[in-house]
Amino acid sequence: MDHHENKVPSPCVNVCFLNEDDVCVGCYRTGHEISQWGRMDVASQQAVMEKVREREAASQFVSQS
Repeated sequence: MDHHENKVPSPCVNVCFLNEDDVCVGCYRTGHEISQWGRMDVASQQAVMEKVREREAASQFVSQS
């Protein structure tokens, strides 16, 4: 069994720019979350993804339809 099989896919979309809140405008992770992603266990990655969904929903760049 591949030890990476259960890892959460990175939300990176290759649009890397941290805003004034240290949040990437492409993937909605903080600089710290980005730098630690590969070292995180699955539970930690899932927790980050929940924060990503919250940040994305609150973003001015996402329509609230």
